[in-house]
Amino acid sequence: MTDEPQRVGSAPDDHVTAQALDRARRAIDEHARMVADFPAPGIDFKDLTPVLADPVGLSSVVTALTHGCRGIDLVAGIDARGFLLGGAVARELEVGVLAVRKGGKLPPPVHSTSYTLEYGTAVLEIPASGIDISGMRVLLVDDVLATGGTAVAAAQLLGRAGAEVIGVAVIMELDGLGGRATIAEGLGADLPVHAVVNG
Repeated sequence: MTDEPQRVGSAPDDHVTAQALDRARRAIDEHARMVADFPAPGIDFKDLTPVLADPVGLSSVVTALTHGCRGIDLVAGIDARGFLLGGAVARELEVGVLAVRKGGKLPPPVHSTSYTLEYGTAVLEIPASGIDISGMRVLLVDDVLATGGTAVAAAQLLGRAGAEVIGVAVIMELDGLGGRATIAEGLGADLPVHAVVNG
């Protein structure tokens, strides 16, 4: 017996995920809905809900998010759309999933972290009992990478619980908001960040 976590997952091969990337990008082009002035005037919001409601869109996006994944023990999905994706990606990789929740949603005890947003602060939590993630290699999943603060906070929270975040995967990286740079600064320039599309 060893204290090493058992690695049960298996990733689709790169040829399969590369084909899924092409299909996912076509599905996003076809189904994503642009909403002007949301959530504030001057912001154009790209709604991915119709993409995920389409069976081909959902399937291709989920497989595309696994592109380049190797040696994953656990997928962590960030509240809330990351839950939808995280569970599906974990199923694809044949590993478990952990929900990284907004503050106040989990019963105690919890591991928690607060972090600064452009409009205030927020709290993320994961269970502190019943789940031992120490030593696990984690893929962090969300729908959108914007400024990167939430991803950094989630990865640091998982790290304090003993896990190692070895990659971040998102459907869309928003251009011009510095999310990738924030992740590099907060988590290290070598941490892979995979986005299906940029927008």
